[in-house]
Amino acid sequence: MKLALLSRNAKLYSTQRLVEAGRQRGHVVRVLDPLRCYMQIAPGQFLMRYKGKPLTGIDAVIPRIGASVTRYGSAVLRQFELMGTYTPNGSDAILRARDKLRCHQMLAGEGLGLPLTVFGDNPDDTTDLLGMLGKPPHVIKLNEGTQGAGVILAENAAASRSVVEAFRGLYANFLVQEFIAEAKGSDLRCFVVGDQVVAAMRRQAGEGEFRSNLHRGGKASPVRLSEDETATALRAARVMGLGVAGVDLLRSKRGPLVLEVNSSPGLEGIEAASGVDVAGAIVDFVAAGVRPRPKAPRKTAGAAAGRTRKLTKA
Repeated sequence: MKLALLSRNAKLYSTQRLVEAGRQRGHVVRVLDPLRCYMQIAPGQFLMRYKGKPLTGIDAVIPRIGASVTRYGSAVLRQFELMGTYTPNGSDAILRARDKLRCHQMLAGEGLGLPLTVFGDNPDDTTDLLGMLGKPPHVIKLNEGTQGAGVILAENAAASRSVVEAFRGLYANFLVQEFIAEAKGSDLRCFVVGDQVVAAMRRQAGEGEFRSNLHRGGKASPVRLSEDETATALRAARVMGLGVAGVDLLRSKRGPLVLEVNSSPGLEGIEAASGVDVAGAIVDFVAAGVRPRPKAPRKTAGAAAGRTRKLTKA
């Protein structure tokens, strides 16, 4: 299998592990910076070039597209899809998961548990909007933030209004959610590959912090999921249309609540905490999804001789 990884940084742990896992299994693996891919689009003709050379014969693409290049990266991935290249996470699925509002609406539409969430645009509605949510604390988060960036805990109603007004002043899109106190600053990262949760970890926020992201000083430890938590993680990934996903859950009094569905989850923390070869599981899943390309018909000696005779007579 010829495998391409869409990643802006070949030195990242996740990218290196996927390259390593692919080559250990005998695959040809190449890292492509999505911003150096460029396209020709015409009816029935989709071409891709990279640093001046055509990109052909790639069987599968694993996207590792960062939030800052979502738009262009998803367009590159869509071009690969139109060229017949397999990917576990399609371009539309990535766009759905990156939009927190859309993601929450889709998950709620399928009956999955979520923290109560409100969203509005007009400043005149702020008081009523927060009233729909209930008493603080409130969690206010940017719609397209990642790794805990743009997530603020407002301890009282005045603080909630101030943060909402500040975000509106920046023309930012954001959500406001209930604070799940019983989670005690921890969440569960469930790593979904295909129809399995191949690894899971519990992330605990550091002292004085409510965000459990490892990039924010959170600590990871292995965890055993309940059947309900496993089923919730698998359903969330399936609703988003993702073959590979990091589903973050909160343990609450009313059962597991989906906090986020990540289309490009990091491997370093989950592999260290669980001891599972997650990169290998991803590569095996991708290899199983690739359809063999039809082989071009071989030219026989007889056919070549016949063409030579025709040319000679002419």
